[in-house]
Amino acid sequence: MPRTDKRARLVAAADTVARGPGFTHSSLADIAARADVPVGNIYYWFKTKRELGEALVEARATHYRALRRQWDRTLPPRRRVDAFIEMVAANRDTLAAEGCPIGSICTELRRHDPALAAQAGTMLSDFLRWLEAQFRAMGHGRASPGLASHTLSSLQGASLLSHALDDPAHVAREARHLKRWLAGLRPVN
Repeated sequence: MPRTDKRARLVAAADTVARGPGFTHSSLADIAARADVPVGNIYYWFKTKRELGEALVEARATHYRALRRQWDRTLPPRRRVDAFIEMVAANRDTLAAEGCPIGSICTELRRHDPALAAQAGTMLSDFLRWLEAQFRAMGHGRASPGLASHTLSSLQGASLLSHALDDPAHVAREARHLKRWLAGLRPVN
């Protein structure tokens, strides 16, 4: 990232600390130092730590929206769900080391800034709605919300186990299980 893009560097540094010591446990000075931005300059872009947190959540949400748009443009519905499962499985080592980037920030913020946690939680609800739309497109009708919830809950649970036990095998196993389950699903008539 160019050294002149200080705002983007600050958001990237906030993302890094969120994956490590924690966003709420890091000061603006910690984040500024990691971004190699003088601490006094941070206030030019972010008046408060909450504003920086909002920018962090929006950056993560933008990343996931872009992935879903790419999948929507290039894949049929069942392959979209496969791609989502594969994305989680491909990140199993990071999930074991750092936890889920969405679930972790939601959990951390829930204790310290419930309003920002609710904003972060929309990333999960966006995935739920998107998964539901994929299952509907596959012909699962009224069962679609439950199928979407099962998919996301299974992956979130596996991510939590992998992180808590420092073992990426939980994510890999659950991803394989979900892919077999998905392949066996038949549309309801």
